[in-house]
Amino acid sequence: MKIIRHLTPAGPAHAALQPDGSALEIKGDILGSYAVTSTLVHPGKILAPLVPVNIMGIGLNYRRHAEEGGKGLPQKPMLFMKGTNALQNPGDPIEIPSHLASHEVDYEGELAVVIGSACKNATRANALDFVLGYTVANDVSSRDWQFKLGGGQFCQGKSFDTFCPLGPALVTREDIPNPNALRLKTVLNGQTMQDWSTDDMVFDVPALIEFLSGSKTLLPGTVILTGTPHGVGYARKPPVFLKPGDTVTVEIERIGSITNPVVRERD
Repeated sequence: MKIIRHLTPAGPAHAALQPDGSALEIKGDILGSYAVTSTLVHPGKILAPLVPVNIMGIGLNYRRHAEEGGKGLPQKPMLFMKGTNALQNPGDPIEIPSHLASHEVDYEGELAVVIGSACKNATRANALDFVLGYTVANDVSSRDWQFKLGGGQFCQGKSFDTFCPLGPALVTREDIPNPNALRLKTVLNGQTMQDWSTDDMVFDVPALIEFLSGSKTLLPGTVILTGTPHGVGYARKPPVFLKPGDTVTVEIERIGSITNPVVRERD
C-alpha cells in the first residue's frame, strides 16, 4: 500500500493511494492503529509522509560510494544524526544556507526506512517486522560544514533547515519484501547523477536495524537514511554543488520520485 500525507482544510491527513489513482481516507495513526476507509478524498498539497521523531543517517554504506571518496569500507555502520527540523516536503525548496554560509551543498539520493513499532535489540531475522514502510529521501549535505567547519562531526552539515526532503509516499513493507533490490536514481537539472541499486549496500536494511536497535530503542516514527550510492557532487571532478535555480529529483523504483527546487536561504 502507498500512503500519502496531504494538506486538508482541517490540517494534515493520511490517505491510501489506489491503483486507479484515487485516494481513500485513512483514519487513525499510521504509527499505531489505523484503517483505510471507503471514503474517497481529493488530496491537497502533498507533504512528507510523516513527521519523524528521529532521523538517523548512515555514512559510507555503498561500496562504490566509499571507493569514489577514497575511503575503505566501514567495519560497523557509520551513524550520524540529522535534525528533525531538516524535514522538507516534496516540491518545496532546498535552501542553501546564507546566515551560516555554505558553498558546498550536495545531493544524496537515499532509501529511507520508517520504523513503525518500538524496536530494541532486534535480530537480523526479525528486523523487518518493525518496519512500517519505505520512502525516498534526499540527504542534503553541506560538505564544507560536514568536513571542515563542523568540529569533526557531521550533524551541523546535515541538519540545516530543508536538508531532508522525504516523499512522495510511504510504501508499506509487504509491498517491498526486499528493500535491497531497488533501483535508485538522482537527476540534477535533467542530468542523471546517480543510478545504482540498493543491493550495493555494505550493511543491508536488516543489518542496519539490528545494529541501530542494539541497547537502544528505535521509536515509532524513526527514519533511517540508509546511505547513498556513488555519483555525489563532491566526488566529481570538478565537484558539482547545488546552486539556486537547480532542480533535483530522487527516484526509487516501486516507491516514486521526489523533486525539489533549490533556492538561497532568506533572512
